[in-house]
Amino acid sequence: MAVPFQTDPDRLRARLAAWLAEHPADATGPAGGGPAGGGTAGVRWEVGEPTVPSGQGFSGELVLLPATRIGPDGQRVSLPLVVRMAPRRFRLYPWDRFAEQCRVTEILARDTDVPVPPVYGHELDPEVLGAPFVVLGRVDGDVPADLPPYHMQGFMIEMAPAARARVWDAGLVAMAGIHRLDPQRLGLDFAGQPEYGPVGAVQQLAAYERHLEFFAVDEAARGVVDDALAWLHDHPPAERHPVRLVWGDARIGNLIFQGERVAAVLDWEMVSLGQPETDLGWFLHLDRHLGEGVGLARLPGLPDRAATVARYAELLGRPMEDMDYYLLLASLRHTLLAARVTRLIRQYELLPPDLVPPIDQFAARLLARVLDEARAGVGSGAA
Repeated sequence: MAVPFQTDPDRLRARLAAWLAEHPADATGPAGGGPAGGGTAGVRWEVGEPTVPSGQGFSGELVLLPATRIGPDGQRVSLPLVVRMAPRRFRLYPWDRFAEQCRVTEILARDTDVPVPPVYGHELDPEVLGAPFVVLGRVDGDVPADLPPYHMQGFMIEMAPAARARVWDAGLVAMAGIHRLDPQRLGLDFAGQPEYGPVGAVQQLAAYERHLEFFAVDEAARGVVDDALAWLHDHPPAERHPVRLVWGDARIGNLIFQGERVAAVLDWEMVSLGQPETDLGWFLHLDRHLGEGVGLARLPGLPDRAATVARYAELLGRPMEDMDYYLLLASLRHTLLAARVTRLIRQYELLPPDLVPPIDQFAARLLARVLDEARAGVGSGAA
């Protein structure tokens, strides 16, 4: 579900064209290939009619715009853009980390081979467009959707089971590329939230636990949330491997595919530092939520949990450890976010009351199952 358009289209076009003319026009990143030359003198931009993509994102406003860069010599280069704005009314998280998201994306685009979209720069002054924003190049391709879930609709439905397995594996390979990076060498130490404690799972858990009132799960779900928190506190992971960049919202639905190849990694709203298991747990849990969690059969051909964990161990060259913990942490965080999303949909009447999907209830019921599995120690077993 996309966030409704919240900006006057003509104002956005004029302001963005002026901003682009005042900023370097070269996109960074392996998918970039912006026009040559870094100067801005004599450069003009024409920005077309904005549109909002369907089914993409909730906490941030995404706007698609056709744009043309006109050089001093009159040469015209077409550059389809995506403008991602910081959350305004629809605040999914209790913290503001938009600047960190932008910096992470720019560093990845400039200094790594992680396939992020071309980055044209970001602006933190809300006066320009009404909210801080980042300007990205548009990457064409297919994205596995959340609503309706890719297990029932979308490009993967038409694939043979073996092709689906290759798409899944391509997602794991792309994620492993993130986890092989050295965040200290790249200057990504700012990606954590040290105000919530030591880097890693303790920090990630505390960030959510301290804001339970903000996420506001209903009374029916509060008991299982409290039980999950107690289990996580009683079973901290060893975390004995080097700290890595954690993508955060690591899921197949945040990847753009061109055929069976990952063309772009999207969305760094939940970025942090810690162990790769954090992302692997989220990757597995969100897929489970969009299948079993909402009462759908999982697409044939997609590797199960055990096979995915084994494959990821192969990609990183080490065993995946404490997966019970990370799967439960993922389920807990998702339950809190699902409660928040459901409340925002109702609060702002984004859907008729009788059409609001009970994703908060789906998430809480799945959390209860994941907690039972953690208590039984089956986190690394088959899905």
